[in-house]
Amino acid sequence: MDTQIPVNADGQAGIFQYARGQASGLMDTMKREACLLDAKVRTMGSEADEGAATAEYAVVLVAATGFAALLVALLKSDVTRTLLSNIVKKSLSV
Repeated sequence: MDTQIPVNADGQAGIFQYARGQASGLMDTMKREACLLDAKVRTMGSEADEGAATAEYAVVLVAATGFAALLVALLKSDVTRTLLSNIVKKSLSV
């Protein structure tokens, strides 16, 4: 091993200081990796929700299109056309 262990003022090896420094470095690395893992897990969990929201929008669009088609069919009918033309004639004659 080419790792140098510091020496105390007494001339003894500072193995505990060295170990404490190594443990601190490992803890920092572990915290950083845990944060990255947490972010990855949270991102993976949200992908399913995005697809569900898209499906909900599609259902709403289909319902709105059906409602619009129903309104067009009602407005094209002779009864509705006569009713609307009578309302316009009556309001213009006042």
